[in-house]
Amino acid sequence: MSTAAAPDTGAAGTIAFGTAQARWVIFAAILGSGIAFLDSTVVNVALPAIQDDLGGGLSGLQWIVDGYLLTLSALLLLGGALGDEFGRRRMFIVGLFAFTGASLLCGLAPNIGALIFARILQGVGGALLVPGSLSLISASFREEDRGAAIGAWSGLTGISTAIGPFLGGWLVDSVSWRWVFLINVPLAAAAAWVTVRHVPESHDPEAGRRPDYTGAIAATTGLGGVVYALIEGPAHGWTPPVIVAGVLGVLALVAFVPIELRQAHPLLPLGIFRSRQFTGANLTTLAVYGGLGTATFLLVVMLQTVMGYSAIEAGSSLLPITVLMLLLSARVGRLAQRIGPRLPMTVGPFVVAVSLALLSRVGPGDSYVPDVLPGVFVLGLGLAITVAPLTAAVLAAVEEHRVGVASGVNNAVARVAGLLSVAVLPAAVGIGSGDAGAAFADGVSRALLVSAALAVVGGVIAAITIRRSIPQRMMTQAALDQPCHAPECAEEEAAAA
Repeated sequence: MSTAAAPDTGAAGTIAFGTAQARWVIFAAILGSGIAFLDSTVVNVALPAIQDDLGGGLSGLQWIVDGYLLTLSALLLLGGALGDEFGRRRMFIVGLFAFTGASLLCGLAPNIGALIFARILQGVGGALLVPGSLSLISASFREEDRGAAIGAWSGLTGISTAIGPFLGGWLVDSVSWRWVFLINVPLAAAAAWVTVRHVPESHDPEAGRRPDYTGAIAATTGLGGVVYALIEGPAHGWTPPVIVAGVLGVLALVAFVPIELRQAHPLLPLGIFRSRQFTGANLTTLAVYGGLGTATFLLVVMLQTVMGYSAIEAGSSLLPITVLMLLLSARVGRLAQRIGPRLPMTVGPFVVAVSLALLSRVGPGDSYVPDVLPGVFVLGLGLAITVAPLTAAVLAAVEEHRVGVASGVNNAVARVAGLLSVAVLPAAVGIGSGDAGAAFADGVSRALLVSAALAVVGGVIAAITIRRSIPQRMMTQAALDQPCHAPECAEEEAAAA
């Protein structure tokens, strides 16, 4: 086992899958991205315990979730660009230190304000970790081994996501909600050690370009102002500071478009949205993940505060979703390659809508197996049908050299969807900060029905915009170097012209 620091390999991947160094690189990427994904699932389970300890009401819980999503979604594309520019391994390690420091602040937070601030800092670290983990693999492995390495990373990272709610519930019940955050410290330290010792450094071959800081500032300011107004306005009244924040946020988001159009190397190359399929797939993502974000946020809280579940019981209640996704996603992905992504991307959101409608019937006095489990099971089935074809549709909609950007945009859209839905939907369905018991359960029921409607919208968009088949160039590695003459490719080239 080598203990010397890994060398700088530039941009060329040289590692073969199955070697000792390959296993170290995948392990480092899984640890790094795993703590970011783990954090997004364990925190929901800890929300009632945090509220009991620190207070803050519903708006405080919204900010605990949205503070993290705000900086993560706004800075995700910038995080990938910084890695390309200054070194992917270097920025990955910076992200680990930032995430670890913020996690420590979360675990030691004396009040709700300090916790929200630390969560915002966590999102900054996550914005470096999430794109950095995959770019480490893409840049380190040989081209012919990249697919296998990414597949291993995806599957094992999924396991960390799966155990998140269970682990979070166990920590809350057995120790304290603070350990939901503190457990990140040893995991990140291990990831940093492995990365320094065994992961080679790499850069974008075209490094030397100035990252789009202006676009990142506009996106963060815009999302921050809008989300602040949407959460604080309904909770504490539309005071002048709230209104000013909302107006500034809207202006910043409007300014983001001309800013990006003027950039030589924009954070978000708006030209990729000329593809009807790319735009449609991201609108589907926005609708489905918007409904899903609010549903999981409110459902886990209701299970504990209204139905009397312990934290570990509430966390375990959603475990069938991830188990079904792990078992079925690869199979559905292969099916989508044969029949095209349109059918599963249309059917999947409708199945998600059915599941959310089933869960909207859950209330005080209901039991898990006859009342909660059917909706959870159908939700897992719907997501398994949707997610892999959605990813394939996004990547198939753009040129090969823009696959990384397309994946980053879709990832950011999913985060923004959850961010906005958690900020907007509770107030939109009439859930007040003081609601409890049956009143809160009724509000959750209304929110789940609205979420179901959003999923239906996502399915309709997919039916209209997604191609029947994936171009052959996306099917096999051998075809990537060949021109595509399929009608679907001609359609995309004409749309982009």
